[in-house]
Amino acid sequence: MRSPKMIPRGRPAGKAGMGGFMKYPATGDSFIARIAVRSCAWCERWVPDAYTVVVLVVAAVAAGALALGAGPVTVAKSFGDGFWSLIPFTMQMTFIIIGGYVTADSPPVAKLIQRVAAIPKTPRGAIVLVAVSSMALALIHWGLCLVVASLLARTLAQRSDLKMDYRAAGAAAYLGNGSVWALGLSSSAAQLQANPASMPPNMLAVTGVIPFSETIFLWQSMVLAAVVIVASTWTTWSTAPDAAHTRTAQDMGVDVHQQLRAPLVRTRPGEWLEFSPLLTIFVLAMAVVWLIDQIARNGVMLTISSLNNYNFIFLMTGLALHWRPRRFLDSAARSMSSVAGVLIQFPMLGAISMMMTGAKNAEGETVAGVLARLFSEYAAGPAFAFVVGIYSAFLGLLVPSGGGKWVIEAPYVMQAANEMQYHLGWTVQIYNAAEALPNLINAFWMLPVLGILGLKARELIGFTFVQLMVNLPVVLVLLWLLGMTLNYHPPVMP
Repeated sequence: MRSPKMIPRGRPAGKAGMGGFMKYPATGDSFIARIAVRSCAWCERWVPDAYTVVVLVVAAVAAGALALGAGPVTVAKSFGDGFWSLIPFTMQMTFIIIGGYVTADSPPVAKLIQRVAAIPKTPRGAIVLVAVSSMALALIHWGLCLVVASLLARTLAQRSDLKMDYRAAGAAAYLGNGSVWALGLSSSAAQLQANPASMPPNMLAVTGVIPFSETIFLWQSMVLAAVVIVASTWTTWSTAPDAAHTRTAQDMGVDVHQQLRAPLVRTRPGEWLEFSPLLTIFVLAMAVVWLIDQIARNGVMLTISSLNNYNFIFLMTGLALHWRPRRFLDSAARSMSSVAGVLIQFPMLGAISMMMTGAKNAEGETVAGVLARLFSEYAAGPAFAFVVGIYSAFLGLLVPSGGGKWVIEAPYVMQAANEMQYHLGWTVQIYNAAEALPNLINAFWMLPVLGILGLKARELIGFTFVQLMVNLPVVLVLLWLLGMTLNYHPPVMP
């Protein structure tokens, strides 16, 4: 239960401003800390809900199509035709969240977290441990990263001998989702490009199929991820508050010893199968046989590059770790609050993609075609990586959805890349690396972290904003330099 007291006794609350929001110093009264908290307050006051922004983008694309000369009926028809075009991908993204959550929420993982939480000896070391764990797990599964890193931060906060800043630890738990997640195995754009059955036909015709070997497994991509991890770790260490400015969970009125879930209790005889591992053993036996067959026929890399197989592995892992169906189902139910945004927003994103490519004027011109021409004219040569990176980061602030937003951008960004003969797989990675950055100041994907830690977004963004300021120039420069080492290959159709 959160206490209404937000500022520890003896510390000044600061001046009110920005529409009545209080300034909560992040690491003292440094210039960069003041910028961070003011930016946080501005975002909380003025940035609307993500769904509202998506609908505004629908309106903007419709207006653009009408301005080009497309008829109102044509625009409305493309909206309706595209609305359900992302249903397979929507379900795949939903199960990425569920699979990661149920795996991270299992009793064996909880025991592992307890052991890891005993390692650090200093508050700053504890915060860095959370950050490194978050980024390492994000390369495997962004949903797993959010839950495990948050539980680790909460467990560290339970140590009475470790006066750790709870806000900095919360920001560190979220760091993987704002730095390297899109460069890892659960990258929505890379997964989508490797799975032609999940792509809308209008997008597939432009991009073709791009395997992992041309995106996340490029050596250039691995170098980029390594540098971002080092830079983010250094920033975490540097911004961890000193003892005078530390605010522990107790200072903030958060009871980290409170149980996050009720214990399982069998109340009637009909529930015995729900508390027995028999059904779990049966399902897992079939799953293991099927998975061995898939790997024997297709190899490990091709098997995990299938989004359906990737989700299957994590769901089965979660089921095995929970062992009893009742515990697994309860964990899946707890993950539902994290999938609502995907289910509601993705149909709109599919409609936007179709409006951009399907609403044509008498000359056959589309919004996507106009944007592709602008990218080709003004982002030619080395500037392409910079322009696409900055554009993707800005749009990511408005539409916080890696895969859904790629469906919007891909038709014109990839068309421009084809026209300029720029490496298509690296274009996907430019998007991936830049798109993750605005997550650092956008609270949409913070919800699982905030729920577990009992914090508010404004209490984390002061730290994550500093990460954004450090990572943005690093990422943009590396995207430009590494992109020059790659050569263009035409799209490959399935």
